[in-house]
Amino acid sequence: MKTLTCDILVVGGGPGGSMAAKFCAQGGLDTLMIEKKAEIGAPLRCAEGVSKKWLDEVGIKPDPAWIRANMKGAIIKSPDGTSFQLDESKAGAEVGYVLERHLFDKALARDAVEAGARVMLRTSAIDVIRENGKIVGVKAVEMGDPIEIRCKCIVGADGYESQIGRWAGIDTNLKLNDIDSCLQYRMVNAEIAPDYCEFVIGDSVAPGGYLWIFPKGNGTANVGIGIIGTKAKNGAAKKYLDRFIANDKRFAHSQPLEVMGGFVSTCPGLDCAVADNIILVGDAARVIDPITGGGICHACRTGMYAGKVLTECAKTGDFSKKALMPYEKMWRDRMEDKLYRNWYAKERLATLDDDTINKLVELISTADIKEVNVYNLLKVVKEKFPKVVEGFEDLI
Repeated sequence: MKTLTCDILVVGGGPGGSMAAKFCAQGGLDTLMIEKKAEIGAPLRCAEGVSKKWLDEVGIKPDPAWIRANMKGAIIKSPDGTSFQLDESKAGAEVGYVLERHLFDKALARDAVEAGARVMLRTSAIDVIRENGKIVGVKAVEMGDPIEIRCKCIVGADGYESQIGRWAGIDTNLKLNDIDSCLQYRMVNAEIAPDYCEFVIGDSVAPGGYLWIFPKGNGTANVGIGIIGTKAKNGAAKKYLDRFIANDKRFAHSQPLEVMGGFVSTCPGLDCAVADNIILVGDAARVIDPITGGGICHACRTGMYAGKVLTECAKTGDFSKKALMPYEKMWRDRMEDKLYRNWYAKERLATLDDDTINKLVELISTADIKEVNVYNLLKVVKEKFPKVVEGFEDLI
């Protein structure tokens, strides 16, 4: 059997994997990234919206090659049609870009390669290798042929399914209410605002989640929905999304040219995302915004943190769980409070009926908020509807 060796094996070629590979390679580590698909970034499994402010934090320069649309703001709607429009002066971090995601992912992978990482496509990990109880690599299939890849540490960047974490003994199980069922169409010939993202919330529209419209220019838009797992039965996501499109005149002459579906985790991260000789990043670590389902920035941050910590571990040759714990501290210090606050908010919003949602959106639309983000919105809600935030007031 063919055997490969490296210092760090990254499983998964998405943003988290590429960022981890880049920073490991920059740290002088022999880094190999494997991707089960034939192409980095495809097929699409993303709404493609990102905020702007975090890009500089992880060293990514905005590039017109992968920016499809530059948003001026956002529109939030309730079931009765009440809405409020935010421009960039108020929307703050919520304003961003709509990506051409497959080009964005390829750009990050290219950065990893330029830093010195190797990449193998059509290579699927099928199990970890243990010797004397210690993880020493993975069994994989490359272009149909079985291989072994030996390494000092594995970075699990294999997304929502996260097989690597499970094989390594990390509990990645999710409760049904911490899963969103998602469906998205790429619609063409749509009569929509070209530079405002739109979010529609309410139990009758998207139970426990929301519906989105992300413009991509020239009448094209990603139109999708995410609904809570406990209500995602018998193709519910498709039924809600199709009904919305059929009843919205802006799509009267529009057609979908692409459809994608999948699941998103909406919990506030794993109890621990490291074990001996393994570290999980991004969706594999369940580090994703529970209220929006957005995970690109979280994947990039955690990938960067993993690369930096692994570089330090390599100096002593110690990749034990204890040695990897600085990674846990880094991502939790940066994101954990926000993730838990948004998880509590997600849980509470899932219990509200349409009438309450209508009142909340009306309240927010008339509130004097200097910068609109989840934190500031919850502060307004806390003042007028304290029961909505009962149990997590200390996070607001």
